[in-house]
Amino acid sequence: MPDITTLAAHPGLTEVLAVSKGDQGPGALLRTVLLVGIVGIVLVAWFLLRGYRK
Repeated sequence: MPDITTLAAHPGLTEVLAVSKGDQGPGALLRTVLLVGIVGIVLVAWFLLRGYRK
């Protein structure tokens, strides 16, 4: 197993880690908003359709 200090000293690896940990934009927020919206639509549809059965 390679020594972690030699891996951390490698400039290519630190650049990749910096990019992967950096700001990814609004992706996570948009996914959350879409997921909550879809779940909300399904629940509202279920609630409304329940009332029409009676």
